[in-house]
Amino acid sequence: MMRSRVRSARRLTALAAVAAAAVTVPLVAVDQAGAAPAAHHSAARHSAASGTRSAQAAGVTLPPAHAGFDYQIGGAYTPPAGVQVVSRDHDDPPAAGLYNICYVNAFQVQPGAEGDWDADLLLHDANGNVVYDQSWGEALLDVSTAAKRTRIAAKVGTWIDQCAAKGYQAIEPDNYDSYSRSKKLLTSAEAEAYIGLLSAHAHGQGLAIAQKNTVELAGDRTAAGLDFAIAEECGTYNECDGYTGAFGNHVIVIEYTAKGLTKACTGWGGQLSIVRRDRDVVPAGSPGYVRKTC
Repeated sequence: MMRSRVRSARRLTALAAVAAAAVTVPLVAVDQAGAAPAAHHSAARHSAASGTRSAQAAGVTLPPAHAGFDYQIGGAYTPPAGVQVVSRDHDDPPAAGLYNICYVNAFQVQPGAEGDWDADLLLHDANGNVVYDQSWGEALLDVSTAAKRTRIAAKVGTWIDQCAAKGYQAIEPDNYDSYSRSKKLLTSAEAEAYIGLLSAHAHGQGLAIAQKNTVELAGDRTAAGLDFAIAEECGTYNECDGYTGAFGNHVIVIEYTAKGLTKACTGWGGQLSIVRRDRDVVPAGSPGYVRKTC
């Protein structure tokens, strides 16, 4: 389902490399019985076990399920009490002692950064014009061929390496659904083939990798090598069961409205990590900051 994607001003900066000590956080699998409809819960429990086995096979640690979560991609700040898992922009350091997820823009180009890429790796239409995500002014990367996917993955792989060096435990590659904005020049199969390269690279660095949104491809998560899901507004759009059916309890939910939070908490509050943030995901203390949980 198409929707407005949240993007912060902090994510419009160039990606930087900073090294820090690695942090090891044990895998915690939490199963909360009776919190969701029985059919959903049974499917989630089965998929959670399958997902855990897949992650163990890859030698990576999943974020603990149903854990306190904070979405800090708009700027790092001291995590609130009870938070165990944090997602932060690649530019920021991980939060000490927590499970940290590193955000990277993997399928599109930061505004104004087209020159950082070989021109042929930007998606062009039949008239030779670069294809943009009009909502955010980001050029789409051309993942239409194996050769281009390999070159793009090599560049993004350097960012993944930097996340690992900083001490992150997982990667959040954004814009998996960019094919849906490509004027039909890209396909979902090409997006899956490309993210499979990123998954292999992340696993090689000992990092788990998330499926960001794109519920329509959740059923292919095993083939794509994806370990857990980060779903924006799955409560609002009635999509949470699509993620739990594939990833079990290893789904992190971000809602941006009170209604969305209520829906997510009512259906999944006993199973999933759920937080409401303001749409600009600004740091605590900034005007407009919102953070609420179930």
